[in-house]
Amino acid sequence: MSDNGTRTADFVIVGAGVMGASIAFHLAQRKAGRVVVIDKDHVGCGGSGRSSALIRMHYSFPAEVQLALASLRMFEGWRELVGEASLFQKTGFVRIVRPNEVERLKRNVEMQRKLGVNVSLISQKELQELEPDWVVDDVALAAYEPDSGYGDGAAAANDFLSRARDLDVCYLPRTQATGLRVAGGCSKGVTADRGVIDSAVVVAATGPWTRPLIQDIGFDLPIDTEYHQVAILINAPDMKGGGCACIDSGTQTYFRPDGADKFLVGDFYGQRPADSDNFPQRASDESLEEVLERACRRAPKLENSPVLRGVTGVYDMTPDSRPLLGEIPGIAGLHVCAGFSGMGFKISPAVGLVLSELLLDGAGKTADISAFRPSRFAEGKPIRAEFEYVDD
Repeated sequence: MSDNGTRTADFVIVGAGVMGASIAFHLAQRKAGRVVVIDKDHVGCGGSGRSSALIRMHYSFPAEVQLALASLRMFEGWRELVGEASLFQKTGFVRIVRPNEVERLKRNVEMQRKLGVNVSLISQKELQELEPDWVVDDVALAAYEPDSGYGDGAAAANDFLSRARDLDVCYLPRTQATGLRVAGGCSKGVTADRGVIDSAVVVAATGPWTRPLIQDIGFDLPIDTEYHQVAILINAPDMKGGGCACIDSGTQTYFRPDGADKFLVGDFYGQRPADSDNFPQRASDESLEEVLERACRRAPKLENSPVLRGVTGVYDMTPDSRPLLGEIPGIAGLHVCAGFSGMGFKISPAVGLVLSELLLDGAGKTADISAFRPSRFAEGKPIRAEFEYVDD
């Protein structure tokens, strides 16, 4: 730090969630220069620590599939990547769509297989054999990924940042970014409550706090906040332990095992708007009852599963439910990594890698992320997958 309290850095990353930590790690791996990560709280204390943390490849947009597949490879090789014990639980994953979207499911599975995903279509009979506790009378075909499962968002953020710090990344917790410094159409750094950080490159990986941060410099990102609640249940005595993770359009719920004796259930949709700094920390009994009632249509034994606790959080939603990745138009060096709409954890390792490629090489190499550019809505070019589902 200089005599006047100003730090200098080659890269400043605002936000120490799983995205910011992943970007910092990948920059450090390439010896990119001085990297500073700041967070208003502590690593993984925001959405990362509240994530349901599904790991699956099933997307309808090819670039998302590429990011998910590259991330899976990193989750599988976690110890080699960051030097920590694996946080990945391989359970298998099932995608169930509405009956009138089965042809779309087929096309998406075909696309995913071409990109290298280990996925297959399974019949109603095969699904019933795989998951005998489920009611599958309405499912003609489902997609099955044997290599997928779930992880731990807070642990992933901690592991990435810990290894990044080993590689000389500077981490400043309890440091609130109060403004972005811009002059002459270029990033000049960050003003924080603990001083100024000069940098020509800043990445805002700040989830639902991103829109007001960027608004202060005159650019409005279309990110809305959405409140979500998740239930953690204790398995009923006669339930099979473990089992597949699932996204189920039939009941508009997603669920997965949580260890050998618990079960997690979440809803597709939440409530808008939400206050990212002041939302209920306790899930509503009425809301949990409603989502559990729907989940019980698929897994009836959940009716006898006591609720252990609820988890709440806020999603950063975009109009096409896909992230904003890249440079803010007209401000050289200011990048955003936000708007993940509830799907960020599972692609976070590869997002950090591809953002490091964008910053150091000028473009993503692991995947083409140009479609995710922050300017796409102003350009009238939201992302629309060829075989998109109604609830994508």
